[in-house]
Amino acid sequence: MDKMIMAENEDWNKKFYKDMYDIDKNFYYSGDDLGVTYSKEASGFRIWAPTAKAVSLNLYQEGLGDNLISRHSMMPDVKGTYFIRIPGDLNGIYYTYCIELKDSSYEVMDPYAKAAGANGERGMVIDFEDTNPKGWTMEKKPVLISPTDAVIYEMHIRDLSASPSGNIKNIGKFLGLTERNTKNREGLSTGLDHMKELGITHLHLMPSFDYGSVDETRLDEKQFNWGYDPKNYNVIEGSYSTDPYHGEIRIKEFKEMVKTLHEQGIRVILDVVYNHTELTEDSNFNKIVPNYYYRMKDGMFTNGSGCGNEIASERSMVRKYIIDSVVFWAKEYHLDGFRFDLMGLHDIETMNEIRKELDKIDESILIYGEGWAGGVSILPNEMRAHKENTRQLNRIAVFSDDIRDSVKGSVFDFKEPGFVSGKSGIEDAMKFGIVGAVAHEQVREKKPWAVSPEQSINYVSSHDDLTLWDKLTLSAPDTSYEERVGMNKMAAAIIFTSQGIPFFQAGEELLRTKPGNGVNELFDSNSFKSSDEVNSIKWDDKTKNYNVFKFYKGLIAFRKAHPSLRMRTQTEIQEHIKFLEDLENNVVAFHIRAVEKDKEICVIHNGRNERTIVTIPVGTWDVYVNEKQAGLEILDTITNNMVELNPISSMVLVKR
Repeated sequence: MDKMIMAENEDWNKKFYKDMYDIDKNFYYSGDDLGVTYSKEASGFRIWAPTAKAVSLNLYQEGLGDNLISRHSMMPDVKGTYFIRIPGDLNGIYYTYCIELKDSSYEVMDPYAKAAGANGERGMVIDFEDTNPKGWTMEKKPVLISPTDAVIYEMHIRDLSASPSGNIKNIGKFLGLTERNTKNREGLSTGLDHMKELGITHLHLMPSFDYGSVDETRLDEKQFNWGYDPKNYNVIEGSYSTDPYHGEIRIKEFKEMVKTLHEQGIRVILDVVYNHTELTEDSNFNKIVPNYYYRMKDGMFTNGSGCGNEIASERSMVRKYIIDSVVFWAKEYHLDGFRFDLMGLHDIETMNEIRKELDKIDESILIYGEGWAGGVSILPNEMRAHKENTRQLNRIAVFSDDIRDSVKGSVFDFKEPGFVSGKSGIEDAMKFGIVGAVAHEQVREKKPWAVSPEQSINYVSSHDDLTLWDKLTLSAPDTSYEERVGMNKMAAAIIFTSQGIPFFQAGEELLRTKPGNGVNELFDSNSFKSSDEVNSIKWDDKTKNYNVFKFYKGLIAFRKAHPSLRMRTQTEIQEHIKFLEDLENNVVAFHIRAVEKDKEICVIHNGRNERTIVTIPVGTWDVYVNEKQAGLEILDTITNNMVELNPISSMVLVKR
């Protein structure tokens, strides 16, 4: 029986891959008019459906309800597409397609739709010029010379404004990020002004495309989700708008948000999730061209995402779709970067093609992603854009779980400590993170995976897993509050003085915590659908932890002031960074020879629970960072070459 099943599976797999090959070979459509091509005189509708027997277009007055205007048969056209041109100004009209297959028929949403009504059930014809805020076409992005100049701040739209303590009126909306002069009850800045005060350069928005887990017709009820369940890739999420029923409103408000952030010197990154879809068999992709968009084996959808399916980015029309989508977001919404969820499920060729196309728009657009998958993928390892293959990626960065886990301990073991919480024997791993995962003669245990520091996203917290503060609480249970504050500060000092691109979760600078259910968990480590009470940033914490906020602000300012902390090449790092030797266990220190017009810098991290003395190069050294403060103010001056550090602390010195 087993042999029969294996034979049947082998036959199925052979036929499946032959069918996919034939579709790619015979029906690749290279045109740029998939979806709706709008003008006031007429609108063209084109859909790629090479296996369909017939396709028709349905026009509706609204995004939901029984309000069909007309139905039109579409004509088969080139390379498996169907096309129709409808005269007249259709701006604001909603539409779907009816797909007739060999044994079934479906009404579907256009995968290329760029606007929609509530819950993304119908596409919408849109005149994008009418959605532009005043000055949109002339706006200028904040300057970014090098990726390593970036300071990335990851945030969920609702988390910013859901707590009343922030006094932000547009709760859970894009417009909440346009509000100025918002303050907590002690008068400290919140929201947008807080981010500007902090000094970040990039705001990383968690998924803001149309996702399926929040019902946009029931926004008066409590709902929350991170949004990693894609429904319509090119449509903005309606729950973040003030009106999800009229598709133009979310577009206008998203653009207003981007424009305001740019005016305040902050670039915008979109978190994109092209590795899987919310639905599988019943997805629009699968109803239009069954099985084509997904990886399959033995008649089953594979699950490299851990979410039920995985998108087959290596197929020609899937690759085209992803590239077209990213380019659309970059052009229409003036975006400055893209973070790819589970990028390790995408193929290298697709990611490099995305880089190539975005470079035609703006070479300063950042691309980075998770260099891993969420499950077992059938895509061969040599094709995958995962961390081990980063050197084959062109100016694309990946998250460094190396520096993350060495600094704070494994994310998979809540109680495991890291360097800042007393774990010993990981000095080499720390050095590897400090040099941005490139080759360095003094890093001996870790194999380099980056060709330049521009490929390393350095972080100790993100939306996934425990917050940094919660991790420190669980992994260092016998320490005091003050000691854990020192660990948090030290973790930040490590990230902001390491080579690469610093990244941190919104609220890390306020000792953000996510309380658990109080029964079997102290903290919430996977708050993807937890309440606002769990997920929101508590702005009163800024008052309580103002010294930590100022420490982060000072670190960012110091990093910006010193190009030696923002090197761009492996060669620079190899020539300018030297780790000090003969140190005590749990102490890492390095000297940076001046880069460009910068001065020499010495950085010391003491992970010990006791004082340590470190010998540094001879000279007069000014201290700018210690366990209490960080910034551009001289805190102390060292005239000999002996430096004493307090327990669990960092020190950064600049030579006169």
